[in-house]
Amino acid sequence: MNLKIIHILLFVLIPLSLFSQDFSLSGKIQDAENIPISYANIIILNKQDSTIVSGTSSNDLGDFFLNNIQANTYILKVSFVGFNTYSKEIQVAKNKNLSTITLTESNEHLDEVAIVVKKPTVKKEVDRLIFNVANTALSEGNMMEVLQSTPGVLVIDNNIQIKSTTPTVYINDKKVHLSGEELAQLLEGSPANSIKSIEVITNPPAKYDASSGAVLNIVMDKNLITGYRGSVFANYTQGVFPRTNVGTTNFYKTEKINVFANYSYTQNKLNRESNEKINFLENDNISEEWNTNIDRNTWTKTHNFNFNLDYFFDNANTLSFSTNLLFIPYYKYKILSNTEVNANGENNSYRFDSNNLSRDTKHNLGFDLDYVHLFKNASKLSFNTHYTVYNYNRKQDVLSRYFFQENLNNFTNAFNTNANQDTDIYTSQLDYSSTINESSSFSVGIKSSFIKTESDIKQFDVVGGNETVNTDNSDAFNYNEAILAAYFSYEKNWEKWSLYSGFRIEQTNIEGQSPITNEENKQDYFKGFPTLNLAYQITEKVNTYVNYKRSVERPNYQDLNSFKYYLNDNTIVTGNPNLQPAFADFITLGTTLDDKYIFEAYYKYTDANFLELPIQNNEENIIVHTPINLSNTVEYGFDFTTFFNVNKNWFVYFVTSFYNVEEQAIFNEELIKTDTWSNYSVLSNDFSFLKDKSLSANLTFIYVGKNQQGFQIVDARLATDLAIKKTILNKKATLSLSASDLFNTQDFTVTSKYQSQNNSRFYNQDNRYIKLGFSYKFGNTTLETNARTKSRKERDRLEKE
Repeated sequence: MNLKIIHILLFVLIPLSLFSQDFSLSGKIQDAENIPISYANIIILNKQDSTIVSGTSSNDLGDFFLNNIQANTYILKVSFVGFNTYSKEIQVAKNKNLSTITLTESNEHLDEVAIVVKKPTVKKEVDRLIFNVANTALSEGNMMEVLQSTPGVLVIDNNIQIKSTTPTVYINDKKVHLSGEELAQLLEGSPANSIKSIEVITNPPAKYDASSGAVLNIVMDKNLITGYRGSVFANYTQGVFPRTNVGTTNFYKTEKINVFANYSYTQNKLNRESNEKINFLENDNISEEWNTNIDRNTWTKTHNFNFNLDYFFDNANTLSFSTNLLFIPYYKYKILSNTEVNANGENNSYRFDSNNLSRDTKHNLGFDLDYVHLFKNASKLSFNTHYTVYNYNRKQDVLSRYFFQENLNNFTNAFNTNANQDTDIYTSQLDYSSTINESSSFSVGIKSSFIKTESDIKQFDVVGGNETVNTDNSDAFNYNEAILAAYFSYEKNWEKWSLYSGFRIEQTNIEGQSPITNEENKQDYFKGFPTLNLAYQITEKVNTYVNYKRSVERPNYQDLNSFKYYLNDNTIVTGNPNLQPAFADFITLGTTLDDKYIFEAYYKYTDANFLELPIQNNEENIIVHTPINLSNTVEYGFDFTTFFNVNKNWFVYFVTSFYNVEEQAIFNEELIKTDTWSNYSVLSNDFSFLKDKSLSANLTFIYVGKNQQGFQIVDARLATDLAIKKTILNKKATLSLSASDLFNTQDFTVTSKYQSQNNSRFYNQDNRYIKLGFSYKFGNTTLETNARTKSRKERDRLEKE
């Protein structure tokens, strides 16, 4: 890499006199005799929905200090045992000193705060939608179930999408360093009762990686009050097969430390069935018709452990250590398939069946160290360093048996493979932010990321009980990636206008190499990524805005790996070492009416978009699943969103999107261009029952119309989910019951029919289930936790299923 570029990246960000929009709040707590009150609880709540924004405790002199408070109107509450609670509305538009607050004595002691079940709320900001779920029926499920009910988020077969794009998942603004399958295991095994809100960020600020085209940020509750809190939980799910999940969370806080530890164990058995039809062609006519029934079963035992430790040197300096450990000591994947082949119109010319059994072990261990310094002028300096170590091993045995008419020339074919992968990820990031004045702020940052992966695969053909190395299907792959990035952003608010702009630069160096075949792939590019959010408040109830962002999607390590994984003798999964990154430009025009109705039009152009496609080879009668670059993809659409209370016990959220996807590519020197209109709609209903609101329910309908994905047509489907929650035992325990896919309408067919491609697959997923859950809280249940999962975008690309 050019040293001048590195020097520019570092030099651009040195000036630490730059800036953020957050303010501070301070004051002093005393009694009627002017005696300071130590350890009084001070919290500020959002005026609109009464959610807790921040909090602290007064020190030995009765003084308190809160920072990182955004400009807004809040409710300030101060409480202490033996005194009446002090409550006051405050307006924060600058650093504010509340002077002295006097508490009056009460004849009654302060009881434990009762947590009341609430309805979810939705808030639209210029670059994101915030879905508040704390203490709702959804909070008694797992994190994945909350995402399934989150506005604008589509979860199908544990794949998460926002507007046809796979988002980057963050937890408390820390990227999740897990592959898609591991992320699903983490989210399904983690309880949702510590979630405060979900932020659907469709136009992420410049501080996020350029690969973060859309972001899902899971915001956990903040730690506020000293003491200990713990909980235990257990869930039983009955789908095609039973699944169980148990765990415990523990949190302890003093004036100097916060400690959070979470452990969960999940044992699953999942079933997926599919029917595949392939019409192999010769001179544009069907030469052979293959009909295959596939039965997939997956057994997993997963251990997940999260640990966070915050140490407060003083009000201005905090050091944090966190770890996210994922262990999968048992993973068994069995595929049974039966194929009937009809040649030239004849019935049942021959058939074959396959038994594919894989056993995996893996671990994914992530570690973070953070330091934050708050300056007296409310500016902030933060540093993070991260390390991930990943290890994966797979042993596969495949046996295929061929049966011909009259049992002539029957034969078997068997082989086994051993595959291994070791990955190390190192990242470091430095950010500085500060206010310029009451209406503007500025921030800068730098980041470095280094990834090293070594993997190998060996295939052994089994003939007569003897194993022989198959050198054609044995290989090794080494991957090295280095990314240096820098960004700056500026935010300004006027009376009616607001502006957020940013610019990020990234230098990327990638090298993939096969030491056995000497195949090599190198990529070296320096790119800029602008971000713009501009809003205008036309009237008190009418707001309009425009958003623009440029982003990049890099292939994951397995996408570039040319290893061939045989599902059977004729179905292959392999990577593409020539795959190139995809660059996307995304623009949105929107209007909000009365904070209830949102109208948006958007346009997205992606150059060299890539995705995995099934490519049938009509000469060899095989089908290869491999990622390829398209020439470009254009998507545009119109969205309508609304949310409101029908009455005090019923909250409704509704969104519908009509959009068109146009894809263009050149295959075999021929241009292919297709486009399809589709619809995506969500209707979510939240209900609360009983006088004390201790019973609540959520009923959600999600409709995905017929749509296009990489020249493939995907059938329409409807998901219907119900979740019920009841608090018992003085609100310390919760019973929950949920059911998914009530009407069994989530199965679908995917069809490919263009040029020499003529195949279809029907999927019957194991997504219809009933789930029963129980949780119990103990200790000081008024505590909020510092729960968070630290991770990085780089881990998202470790592997694919």
